[in-house]
Amino acid sequence: MTTLGIGGPARYYLNARSEDDVIRGLSFAASRGIGVFILGGGSNLLVSDRGINDLVIRIDLKGLRFEDGLGNTQVVIAGAGEVWDSVVHECIGRDLAGLECMSGIPGMVGGTPVQNVGAYGQEVSETIISVRCLDRSTGSIVELTNEECVFSYRSSIFNTTKRERYIVFGVKYSLKPGGKPKIVYKDLIDLFRDRSPSLHEVREGVLKVRRAKSMVIDPADPNCRTAGSFFKNPVIEVAAFTQLRSDFPEMPSFPFGELVKVPAAWLIENAGFYKGFVLGRAGLSTRHSLALINLGGATAAELIALKEMIQHAVRKKFGILLVPEPVFAGF
Repeated sequence: MTTLGIGGPARYYLNARSEDDVIRGLSFAASRGIGVFILGGGSNLLVSDRGINDLVIRIDLKGLRFEDGLGNTQVVIAGAGEVWDSVVHECIGRDLAGLECMSGIPGMVGGTPVQNVGAYGQEVSETIISVRCLDRSTGSIVELTNEECVFSYRSSIFNTTKRERYIVFGVKYSLKPGGKPKIVYKDLIDLFRDRSPSLHEVREGVLKVRRAKSMVIDPADPNCRTAGSFFKNPVIEVAAFTQLRSDFPEMPSFPFGELVKVPAAWLIENAGFYKGFVLGRAGLSTRHSLALINLGGATAAELIALKEMIQHAVRKKFGILLVPEPVFAGF
């Protein structure tokens, strides 16, 4: 039930098709004194080899509807169990701008606010109005505003300060009918250099770029047994970057407010790893050095060993600790 295809069993498992299913599942776990793990699409998850000795609740809440918003906007209300890329595809089919650069990202709608999903210069925090959640501390259903979610780069209260407090039931987005696509990422700028593409063309362009990096789910592609980008791009102080740049003048960077973002893939490759690097049955994608993959029958222990080898090498050479993106469960 994960895109990595790694990990042991769950002690108990519940496929929750309604909000009430989730509430009853929590009651079941409480009555037995066991923990609860919330599962979405499994595309950003590494499960330990021994599995999860608790109740795993898979959020399968469906529903997608469109309403008129304030001004010239369209409100999209999606259940947490809706497939993310299907929602993006539907929105583009309705000529709604705001999600196009996030085409092809695996997983469910419920995962998008958790890590403030983003790609090719666009993040969901730019369009999220609110997130409907169950507050496990009070048992009440709440609607958290964009501001209350405290979004930042690959971060929100759902995976930081309020981790495990909320269970996402649905997300409300504000999109722009007839809006222009967002073209700020180099790959897309290069692709559409001489013209203004439609939303559909941007979606196809993004999917093309992602396929070239094995960043879409394709059972025929061994590189896709992955959790996507395994490490976040480090964000560092300008002074620290200036010092690094004096030692490594070729180091690429991107402005990030008052900070500087450094590509994790560049750090990995320049710390001695390469596309297709192998360690046991785990390795790096042959198309993208930021993706750790299951080469077939890999264990969680093997993937962790590779992760730690990369982290150690990058920290030793550049003084930067790479932070993993996936959720680790059962460790």
